[in-house]
Amino acid sequence: MVYENTKIIAKKEAEKEGFPYFLQATDLDTPFINTSSLFHVNNGDWLRYPKGRIKKGEILIEVKGKIDKVSIVPDDFPQKTLVSGSLFKLSVNNEISKNVLLCYLICSYGVAFKDRFKTNLLISYVSKPDLYRIPVPSFSDSFQQKVDKIFNVIFESKKISSKIYQQAEKILLKEVGLDTFEPSKEAVNIKSFKNSFGVTGRLDAEYYQLKYEDVITKVIEQNHDKLINLVSIKKSMEPGSANYSDAGLPFMRVADYDKSGLTEPNKKVSFDFVSEYADKIKKLKPKKGTILFSKDGSVGTAYHLRKDFNGITSSAILHLSIKDKTKVLPEYLTLALNSKVVKMQAERDAGGSIILHWRVGEIENVVVPIIDYDKQIQIAKLVEESFKLKKQSEHLLEVAKTAVEIAIEQNEKKAMEYINSNTN
Repeated sequence: MVYENTKIIAKKEAEKEGFPYFLQATDLDTPFINTSSLFHVNNGDWLRYPKGRIKKGEILIEVKGKIDKVSIVPDDFPQKTLVSGSLFKLSVNNEISKNVLLCYLICSYGVAFKDRFKTNLLISYVSKPDLYRIPVPSFSDSFQQKVDKIFNVIFESKKISSKIYQQAEKILLKEVGLDTFEPSKEAVNIKSFKNSFGVTGRLDAEYYQLKYEDVITKVIEQNHDKLINLVSIKKSMEPGSANYSDAGLPFMRVADYDKSGLTEPNKKVSFDFVSEYADKIKKLKPKKGTILFSKDGSVGTAYHLRKDFNGITSSAILHLSIKDKTKVLPEYLTLALNSKVVKMQAERDAGGSIILHWRVGEIENVVVPIIDYDKQIQIAKLVEESFKLKKQSEHLLEVAKTAVEIAIEQNEKKAMEYINSNTN
């Protein structure tokens, strides 16, 4: 495993040099691995930590913190990848399917054993010896094959979902004229003081790179608008770590969502805090249709809520509400905010910070392309089709997990019947 002294390499430099990927617990999305925001480490770490290298088919399990994430390394995952010390790797033998073992580790029985063995320090932890102490039931070949078939559909649905979403992204970029557009790689951009600091108040040279100007110029050549004219922006609140609790109202942070969906928040705010600020919290609970948009950390990540969220978000997440849906559809705007059109504006504005912070005033002035409404409808349908397939994957994972529990509590015949009745 790779430890805390590992140096994270900037993405642009790493991709140029072909440095190894660095996989952390935050990149796991049971049973998948999210590749959209992977970091890199240098080749020295690749040589220094051979035991941290992943292999296809291995199970990765989170062993620090909440200890609830478990994923399988797919066959097409970049093999030059190291895992952090918050993950353990498991290789299964021929006695059990990796898919069945994953279901067992995330079902009520596996979770109970992990909770039993984890240390109750400031940050919970399960050691490798204790992880190996978890007893695993035996299952018949026929039952395991049944679960494997479910996982084949789960991973295929995920793959198709990603392709459909990429198709929607391509339509946007083609409409904006950025599908084949190559921004300038010129490192120098000469600006007068009047036309640089006098306009933006920025002195950092990176802000004025030509590649940013090229993209903005391309967008404003066509129908566009500033984000503040398209949405109303609401800020959330920061309760502070002193108000975190094991029981309470879910508290969503930037790490708890990405463009593809939400994960169960690791943090909750205490009922005492909720009671004290009841009126304010009631107004801050994000409603269906709200677009969550991050301004700190992983800046510029947008997600369109498809149902009310019974909780609050951190102050690092803005709530965007569309003013006129006859001008922009929420599915389209969310995709546009996650596209390189806006990502490059985020990179330009927040790139000068050690810890990325995108000021609300800068976010309000983000330039958004407004494409033909029929094309927006086409994009929205593709996005919803993509999310429908993702929901199907989530449903099937729940079926497989529940089937393992039924097989343990009752018998495999009952478990098979449950699978058949919930997958047809």
